[in-house]
Amino acid sequence: QVQLVESGGGLVQAGGSLRLSCAASGRTCSRCAMGWFRQAPGKEREFVAAINGNDGRTYYGDSVKGRFTISRDNAKNTVFLQMNSLKPEDTAVYYCAGRRDYGLTDNPMNYHYWGQGTQVTVSS
Repeated sequence: QVQLVESGGGLVQAGGSLRLSCAASGRTCSRCAMGWFRQAPGKEREFVAAINGNDGRTYYGDSVKGRFTISRDNAKNTVFLQMNSLKPEDTAVYYCAGRRDYGLTDNPMNYHYWGQGTQVTVSS
């Protein structure tokens, strides 16, 4: 099993930045894909970004392209999400997710491990 713990959420003004972290423990897999999703009240879970641990390839949801950057530090079993130019519509609970293989996907059904989530609130 893999345990994922997110941190770094909070309240920020529109146009500001936040950096989320996701620390993995247990039977971690440095080559496996990791991703970030978010869910706003009353909305479905939305794909944000994913990163391949094998070759570092990344994949972003259309709503965050050019503003968010996903990265990972395999030595520390940690994945990051740098969020810049934040907008009120980015307000949501952000979840870290992990897969058992290194394929990139935006389908939450293809992720096997989930963190508890961290709240991000962007004020206008």
